[in-house]
Amino acid sequence: MIRFEDVRVTYDGAAEPTVSGVDFEVPEGELVLLAGPSGVGKSTVLGAVSGLVPHFTGGTLRGRVTVAGRDTRTHQPRDLADVVGTVGQDPLAHFVTDTVEDELAYGMESLGLAPAVMRRRVEETLDLLGLADLRDRPIATLSGGQRQRVAIGSVLTPHPRVLVLDEPTSALDPAAAEEVLAVLQRLVHDLGTTILMAEHRLERVIQYADRVALLPAPGEPPIVGPPAEVMSVSPVYPPVVALGRLAGWSPLPLTVRDARRRAADLRDRLADRPAAAAGSRASGAARAGDGGPPARAQSSVGEAPGERGQATPPPARTGSARRSLFRRRSPVPAPAPASPHIAETRSLSLRRDRVHALRRVDLTVTPGETIALMGRNGAGKSTLLGSLVGLVAPSAGSVRVGGLVPHLTPPQDLVRQVGLVPQDPRDLLYADTVAAECAAADRDAGAAAGTCRALVSELLPGVADATHPRDLSEGQRLALALAVVLTARPPLLLLDEPTRGLDYAAKARLVAVLRGLAAEGHAIVLATHDVELAAELAHRVVLLAEGEVIADGPMAETVVSSPSYAPQVTKILAPQQWLTVSEVREALA
Repeated sequence: MIRFEDVRVTYDGAAEPTVSGVDFEVPEGELVLLAGPSGVGKSTVLGAVSGLVPHFTGGTLRGRVTVAGRDTRTHQPRDLADVVGTVGQDPLAHFVTDTVEDELAYGMESLGLAPAVMRRRVEETLDLLGLADLRDRPIATLSGGQRQRVAIGSVLTPHPRVLVLDEPTSALDPAAAEEVLAVLQRLVHDLGTTILMAEHRLERVIQYADRVALLPAPGEPPIVGPPAEVMSVSPVYPPVVALGRLAGWSPLPLTVRDARRRAADLRDRLADRPAAAAGSRASGAARAGDGGPPARAQSSVGEAPGERGQATPPPARTGSARRSLFRRRSPVPAPAPASPHIAETRSLSLRRDRVHALRRVDLTVTPGETIALMGRNGAGKSTLLGSLVGLVAPSAGSVRVGGLVPHLTPPQDLVRQVGLVPQDPRDLLYADTVAAECAAADRDAGAAAGTCRALVSELLPGVADATHPRDLSEGQRLALALAVVLTARPPLLLLDEPTRGLDYAAKARLVAVLRGLAAEGHAIVLATHDVELAAELAHRVVLLAEGEVIADGPMAETVVSSPSYAPQVTKILAPQQWLTVSEVREALA
């Protein structure tokens, strides 16, 4: 169905090809997972299938890509629209209409399908993806995960023979991701749909793949084969595979069920060794928080970063409400918190139009503490972060950060206390090059020259100074935005889905940086669907549902019995309370 014949893509101005030697076939009715580190060209390979590369992106494509017998070099994306459905990394770039139901119908209307057929398929898709309650909602009011489901639904309704999906579960909560992947598997098995999918969260998708095409490094040819074989040589692999490598299991397990069947001996070896889990991290947070607010340590090259929900765009580009928060820091010192908590909400409620986004939320954040906000899409996680940084005003209750009321505090004072990395990193990036972004971050934060650039190199090595941020992958853009925000090192750091587009190595570097900040006394609150990140990093987990806090406690105690939020290692080694492979490795050493 999809055939790559010695494909090489070189973008204008690039010295080397982004991808080279791509030569494999995806048969009809097969799901192939495209894996590899950030920035190796996965999105380029996917774009070559839909015709977006090179017709839309520019550059030179050598070799040939055919889809259902159509050569993408001679067929524009519009000529492939009846065969190929594409969902990119950014759902917002995908939408054409204003409401959920209209968006689901738009593709079919463009293809001239009969109204009766359109109505039936819209209803089927609303039910398949759990969107029925959102059918009349404006897309602008949806959460990131809800938008991602709508984007996937909009390409399912025309019933394409080929689906090209770039990080389709990156913004979905664990349960929603399972539902979407189950739908995709049903399309493959029952209807013979062909799917080529790129995804960094391999723990979610590896068990659904018929084969894996691994891009090991930029410009290197892919390694294609059965998932277990490819994972044995892959530089990126999920926790279940990492645990299998550590235990010496062969063949490597791909699912929790397979791993549990082999884990009896490993559980016996670990039985007399105490699990570190969240208890030690919680006590560490308490120690970091002793003595009140953290000292504002100077940032140095290679040191853990600080933040720039603080750096301000040039005056001509500060018109948006969101960007108005990020302005140059004032030299006037901020008032010290009157309580031991760096941030606190009391009975916080927030209503948007007809939606109760938050309901009577009580939350305290202490210096040195890392809190993971978790819950299904639309539970209110991003809204809670927005209230802590002053982007939204409460309808009832109170919010205080560093003794300030965020939505009533001038941005130049607020940024001394709190910084936010939003879901879309482009909200923080406005310069033409990586070097210019980093120079602006250093100036705005009052940091030593080179501080931001050192953080970029630490989070994502290999990004050139002259690269335009729009030419970076989603994961690379996020790493740049993180570095920009971390440069200023605020006492409270807020992160909204900070691992979208990051591979495991980049995620490990992020964890190391954030742990360093927490050890220095910085408080971190991150909204995430990445249970593996929360297991590595969080002292506490706060679960939200329908805008209410339904659980608040230590990581291990809160998630260990949850089928949705427990990490893979916890499920494999239960009832023992191990959270991560690194904990198991340390215990066995």
